[in-house]
Formats: sequence, structure tokens, C-alpha cells
Amino acid sequence: MAPSANSSPVHRERDLLGQTVLIIGGSSGIGLETARLARAKGADIILTARNPDRLHRAGLALGASIAAFDATDFDRLERFFDALPRAIDHLLVTGPGPCYAPLSEFDLAAARRDIDAHLLLPLQVAKDAASKVRPAGTLLFMDGVSGRRAAAGLSLIAALTAGLPALTKALALEIAPVRVNLITAGLAGTPLPASPLSDEIDGPRGRPADIAALAIHLMTNTAVTGATFDIDGSQLVGG
Repeated sequence: MAPSANSSPVHRERDLLGQTVLIIGGSSGIGLETARLARAKGADIILTARNPDRLHRAGLALGASIAAFDATDFDRLERFFDALPRAIDHLLVTGPGPCYAPLSEFDLAAARRDIDAHLLLPLQVAKDAASKVRPAGTLLFMDGVSGRRAAAGLSLIAALTAGLPALTKALALEIAPVRVNLITAGLAGTPLPASPLSDEIDGPRGRPADIAALAIHLMTNTAVTGATFDIDGSQLVGG
């Protein structure tokens, strides 16, 4: 039997042709790498990030539309979605790394910023974007795996890490047919901040290109929703 058009190499290379991919936190790291790969596969790209200079450079390099703002300013985030001129097909939300601190140095203000960035931001994005994503499109969140390894100073990180898979499953039911998935990544080749906890959480690191490839796969595989995918370079098993 001859292969179908959908299985041809040309189709796979351009399988986002005519679609729009929005990346929140897309001016660097995994977000930017995913934007590059999506653009190579034919997608139109919209990028947001806090740093306007870096965002401007990324937008020029990819021919992307851009909007510079802090996504944890939820009023500004809502206005951004309200002003989108067209529907989108896929949305990736990246975020800052977690704040490591032993209990003796616990700072409530920093903890609230972490909760905003890692738990409330996905909820707010889902609320604002649900009507903007085309049916069978994708809402994709990013998190890390560090909170799944017990260590002093990881109490808040552990709580947030445990909460996101449950949130992903619930949202997948609530905003279907939009698909909702979560990628939990290793350290992705980025340097750790100076911290007494660095030795506890350091380990094998994935590459942004590998994580971006998984993100694109989850955008194009319409059978997957409500799932959490580890891509950590064996960090959790101490490889």
C-alpha cells in the first residue's frame, strides 16, 4: 500500500503550515528554541516576554509578532488575549526557574511570586486563552522535575511540582476539545543560580532542542491530552 499524504516526509517537515503558535516566555531558552522549530515547520509565531530588547531581537530573527509584558501581570495578560486579532492553534507557557531557599530563609513575598508564576499563571492563561485556541489546538505548560526529589529547601517547589499535573488533567477536561499537556524538564543546559542547594539538584541536563522537539510533537499529536511528560536527561534516576 502506498504511504498516505499525511505520512510523507514533506508533510512531517511542514506539519504546522498555516497554523499560529503563541509562546509566552519566548525570547530565550526553551521558548525561543520551540519558536525556531515551529517556524521551521511552517507556523506563524507570536512571542511574548518581559525583556523588550531580547524579545525584539527574537522577533526580527523569526519574523514573529511580539508583545513585551510580564505575564504575571494578569490584568495585562487578559488585555493581550482580548486584543489578539485572530485565533491561535497552539500556546506554550514557559516560566522562570523556581526559587530555592531553606526554610530558615523562607521569604513570603518571593513565595507568592513563585505561586503566581508556576501555578496561577497556567490557570489565568487557560481562562483567558480557552476561547482563543482553535478546537483540537494545544495549551502546553512547562515545569521542572527538581521538586520531585526530596531535599531541604524544596518545600514550596515540591508543592508546586505536585500540583501542576493535577491542574493539567482538570483543565484538559474543562476546556476540551482544546488539549492541555505538561512538560516537566530537567535543567536544560542552563546554569543554576548560586545556591547552597545546587549540589542537591544538579545532575544530567537535557538540551533545549530536545525539549522543543517534544513540545512540537505534543502540538501535532491530536491524541494526547491531560498528560505529563518527563524529559530530564535521567535526572530523576540519578543517571
